Amino acid sequence: MNVPALTLNNGVEIPALGFGVFQTPPEETATAVDTALRVGYRHIDTAAAYGNERGVGEAIARSGLDRSDVFIETKIWISDYGYDETLHSFDKSAGKLGVEQIDLLILHQALPGEFQLTIDAYRALETLLADGKVRAIGVSNFMPDHLARLAEQSSIVPAVNQIEVHPYFQQKELLAADRERGIISQAWSPIGGITFYRDGSKGSTLEDSVIVDIAGTHGKTPAQVMLRWHLQEGRQVIPKSVTPSRIEENFDVFDFELTADQVIAIDDLDTGVRGGPEPEAVTLETFGRDIPEA
Repeated sequence: MNVPALTLNNGVEIPALGFGVFQTPPEETATAVDTALRVGYRHIDTAAAYGNERGVGEAIARSGLDRSDVFIETKIWISDYGYDETLHSFDKSAGKLGVEQIDLLILHQALPGEFQLTIDAYRALETLLADGKVRAIGVSNFMPDHLARLAEQSSIVPAVNQIEVHPYFQQKELLAADRERGIISQAWSPIGGITFYRDGSKGSTLEDSVIVDIAGTHGKTPAQVMLRWHLQEGRQVIPKSVTPSRIEENFDVFDFELTADQVIAIDDLDTGVRGGPEPEAVTLETFGRDIPEA
């Protein structure tokens, strides 16, 4: 089936549902992406810092699909921020992916304490867009203040902001800030499974009684209900898995619809507790790492 598309603020279309490879070991990435493409996913999200761009490229190359049929997204890591450094980081990612053009290239984090590096990196993205080397540009894990500071020193509004969003951590203020600027919010960890720091005392979203009950009324799984919730609220969503049955399950979310009351019930589950790194705490000293050449 064809996945519905969302239109970015520059007119480029992106599938509403994509496939993520965060924490997927490099040696398993190509097989997982093979499965995803066979199931019907047409958006693959990776990142320089994941160390698995090469596997993504291998799977796409051997899929038999036209390059124009697969939407490729990747991210620049903070260690490669700076104008010239970011231009070179594009070359590294494109080389590993085996492509000349990347559909969506985004900055992986803000660097709040060295924001000029962030600005310089984003200006490089603007150059890559003007040169036709990328089709759209954006950011990830940017908070409202980061977006405001970026807007003061750049000319192109990010097409997306990829952020942690799931029923237990909804970032409603940030979602509103994205909407106000015409930025599509992409949900990473969309079912709340990626928990770097959350203590787990709330339990798993997959076992939440509200979500489980809603799933039962539709004959769907809790994961499918959460993905449907994101889609109905207008977010682009990128679940990840290396298990073929789960990859298929996460794709099967277009044949039912949550009621307004069910959406509200999930909205009410927000705990405000982040699972990933605090964006304000990201520094080169703590999170810097070398990104290998292609």
